Amino acid sequence: MTINLKNLLNPKIKMSKMGDFQELKQIEGLSVSAVSADLYGNERDDLTLFYFKNGARYASIYTKSKIVSESINWNLKTKNKFIKALLVNTKNANTFTGKRGFQDLRELAKLLAKQLTLKLAQSPEGIEDVVGLNQIIFASTGVIGESFPFEKIKKTIPQLVQSLREQQNKFIWFKAASAIMTTDTKPKLAYEECEIGNKKVKISAIAKGSGMIAPNMATMLAFIFTDANIPSAILKALLKKNVNTTFNAITVDGDTSTNDMVGIFSTGSTQNSKIYNVLDPKLKMFEKSLHNLMLNLAKQIVADGEGAKKFVTVNVTKARSSQIAKKIAFTIANSPLVKTAIAGEDPNWGRIIMAIGKSGESISADKLKIRFGEFTIVENGQQIENFDEKIVQEYMEWESIEINIELNMGEGSFTVYTVDFTKDYIEINADYRN
Repeated sequence: MTINLKNLLNPKIKMSKMGDFQELKQIEGLSVSAVSADLYGNERDDLTLFYFKNGARYASIYTKSKIVSESINWNLKTKNKFIKALLVNTKNANTFTGKRGFQDLRELAKLLAKQLTLKLAQSPEGIEDVVGLNQIIFASTGVIGESFPFEKIKKTIPQLVQSLREQQNKFIWFKAASAIMTTDTKPKLAYEECEIGNKKVKISAIAKGSGMIAPNMATMLAFIFTDANIPSAILKALLKKNVNTTFNAITVDGDTSTNDMVGIFSTGSTQNSKIYNVLDPKLKMFEKSLHNLMLNLAKQIVADGEGAKKFVTVNVTKARSSQIAKKIAFTIANSPLVKTAIAGEDPNWGRIIMAIGKSGESISADKLKIRFGEFTIVENGQQIENFDEKIVQEYMEWESIEINIELNMGEGSFTVYTVDFTKDYIEINADYRN
């Protein structure tokens, strides 16, 4: 799926037409529904359920924040890599809600298990336990610190279950992707297909994210669904391997959220040949497709950054290591001075120099080369002769900008994707809870 940056970077677009997106295809073994629990008070869809009739192997990666939502705490405590359902709510982060927020999830899990007719066992102490509850996981996004809207969600669960659809057409996917949005201006969807052995497999995914976007993921949720038959341990290895250059290579404002989650779910409905380890050659095409899909969603998240008008790619190459390149790239991408200069279409390369120096990494100034797009500005540690700022300024008016840094000290490289800072970013976050 090709991203149309001109459309994605228009902050005035509040909802996209379904025709703007490549159609995601049906994943056998998955049912989807999205309804309104009226969490926003305007009857928009805000509650989404993904149900796996025959179960699904899954793996997930979460935020590295030391304060996390009760939804993440719940998922971590289930310790189950074979699930039946994922419930997602927007508007409320279920973070800093303590024991009450966790207990609310337990009650919702009981209700969902009953509605989905999952088996609930009795422990020796007679306490309703485990078999059904640990097959249900949660994801939440929204305002931190507000009481979890348990009663509204509880009341809506029967409707949510009744609305489940096995046929995931374009409308259902669009509806689900829209229902998980917060400050996003448009839903985010991606699709890939490939082969494992001689079997075609499909990968459909949705995501949300617009602000509080920084490494170790962001205030983002991403849910990836495949009909491939892949064990949970291998799914986890694939996620960990590919998240570094996708969801962990983006930033909008340098802030890391409490609720980040990316999960991959395998229904196993396609009986591909058995996969024995993450290096299995049969996985090569699948991993490539998975990485393309994850990078597609990551770029859509950045392009929809709060108030963003420009998509910015920061390439740092020829560093002593990829870790050094990554640190320098993120220091540039997170600099408010760099981001505001880009918003003002000002080719102020001095701010790039500032950010490189601020990174704390040792470089050799006389080897440094800086280009905006294909326009060389600095070479051998100084501004080039006959530098034509007018031409570079015209380039800065583009919607997609590249900042290219060559350190000429090694073979390490890293690319970070970010956006500019505009007045709209301030307005969106000042009014976030209104």
